Amino acid sequence: MNFAVHSLRAFKQDLRSLYSAFVGATRQYPGIAASDEDQLQIHSNDGPLSGIRILDLTRILAGPFATMILGDLGAEVIKVEHPSKGDETRHWGPPFVGTESCYFLSVNRNKKSIAVDLKKQEGMYILQDLAKCSDVLVENFVPGSLDRLGLGYDALKEIAPHLIYCTISGYGSSGPYRKRPGYDVIAASFGGLLGVTGPEDGEPCKVGVAMTDLSTGLYAHGAIMAALLERQRTGCGQKIDCDLLSTQLSCMVNLASNYLNGGLEAKRWGTAHESIVPYQAFPTKDGYLTVGGGSNDQFSALCKRLNLNHLLQDNRYSTNALRVKNRKALVKTLKETFLQKSTKEWLDILEGCSLPYGPVNSLSDAFSDPHVVHEQVVQTVSHPSAGSVKQVAPAVKFSKSQNKIRSSPPILGQHTWEVLSRILKYPSEKVEKLVEEGVVYNNESTETCVKS
Repeated sequence: MNFAVHSLRAFKQDLRSLYSAFVGATRQYPGIAASDEDQLQIHSNDGPLSGIRILDLTRILAGPFATMILGDLGAEVIKVEHPSKGDETRHWGPPFVGTESCYFLSVNRNKKSIAVDLKKQEGMYILQDLAKCSDVLVENFVPGSLDRLGLGYDALKEIAPHLIYCTISGYGSSGPYRKRPGYDVIAASFGGLLGVTGPEDGEPCKVGVAMTDLSTGLYAHGAIMAALLERQRTGCGQKIDCDLLSTQLSCMVNLASNYLNGGLEAKRWGTAHESIVPYQAFPTKDGYLTVGGGSNDQFSALCKRLNLNHLLQDNRYSTNALRVKNRKALVKTLKETFLQKSTKEWLDILEGCSLPYGPVNSLSDAFSDPHVVHEQVVQTVSHPSAGSVKQVAPAVKFSKSQNKIRSSPPILGQHTWEVLSRILKYPSEKVEKLVEEGVVYNNESTETCVKS
C-alpha cells in the first residue's frame, strides 16, 4: 500500500513535469502548439494542489487560515503541534463541541495533526526529515525562534533547497519591532484600522472578526501560490515574509492614499463612507438596512424606489461630490424615510433595484437566507470526538478543479503515526520509541468524511 501511494505521487509529479516541459516547448516554439481539442490537460479530482505537501507550524488564525485554504485546494497539510498543548485555539472557548473549541474547528479542516516536541533533538530531526519531502513550510513563531532550534530558513535551505519557507509575524523579520509578538487587534490598532472604525463621535472599535489576521492569511496563501509557480521555472525554493502590520497598512487602501497624496487624515464614520454618500446603514422600524449609492444612477434609483423624486431636482445632491458636501441634510431625510417601514417591507420595495442594498443580519439570519442555503455554504463533517461538525464551505468555485472540504479538523496527534511511518518511512520500533520518550504524541483515530 505504501509503495502504491508513493508510486502514485511520483506518477503525478512526472505528469506535471511532462506538462511543464510541453508548455515550455509550445512557448519556445509556437508553431507546435496544439489545438484546443488536442491540448494536454491534467485535471485531478483531488484539487489543483494535489501532490503539494505543506508543513504547517502555525497557530492561532492567520497561518492556519492560509494553510486551510491550501488544503481546500487539495494540498496535503501536516499541522505540527506541541504534544501537550497543541494549537492555543484548541482551548479558546466556550463554546466547545465535545473537547474542541469552535474557534479551532473554524480554520483547521483538511489537515493532519502530528504532535512533536521541537525542543528535543529528535523532534528537530523529524522536522528536518519532513522538510526534505515537503514543498512548503509555513510558520508564525516570533522571528529568530526557529533559527535557535535549527529550523530556520538558512538551515533548512541547505538540506531542502526546493522548500518554500513562509514566515508570518507581527512586524516582519527586520526593523526595531521585529521581536515583538503580534496579535490582530494590536496590528489593527498600530496600522490605523481601529482609529477609523466605530461611531463618528465614539471610541475606536475593534472589527467583529480578525480581518488583519485573515487578510495576512490571504496574502500568505497568494504568495505561496506564486512561489510554487516560480519554482516550476527555477527549481528553487525561497523565503516569504508576511507580517500583520504591513498587511494592515496595505489594506488601508483609499484612506492611505487620501492621506499620502491628499493630506487628508482619516476619521471614524460609523457605517458611512468618507467619499461616497449615501453609503451606510439606516435604521428601519425593526432593524437596519444598508444601501450603497456609488453613482448618480444608483442614487436616482434609490430616490425613485423611496418615492423621494424631489431629491433628484435638488442641486445640492446632483453629484456625489455635492452629496458628500451636503451629507447631513441628505442622510437626515433618508433616515426619516427608512424609519417608516420594516426591513422586510423595504427589501420588497427595493427588489430588482440597480442600487446595491442588504439587511444588517445576525448570523442566524445570514445562514438561513435562501440564497445562502441554495449555495450550500454550510456543510457537515464527521469528527472523531465532536461528532457532527458544521463548516463554512470554501468561498471560491472552479469549473473543473476541486476546492472542497475533505476531512474534519484533526484531534491533537491524530496522524502522528501515519506521518512518521507512511511519509517518513520510520519503522514501528522507532516510532514507538519516540512516543515513549515524549518526543511525539500519537492519538490516531478513524478517518473523517464530509456528510453533506
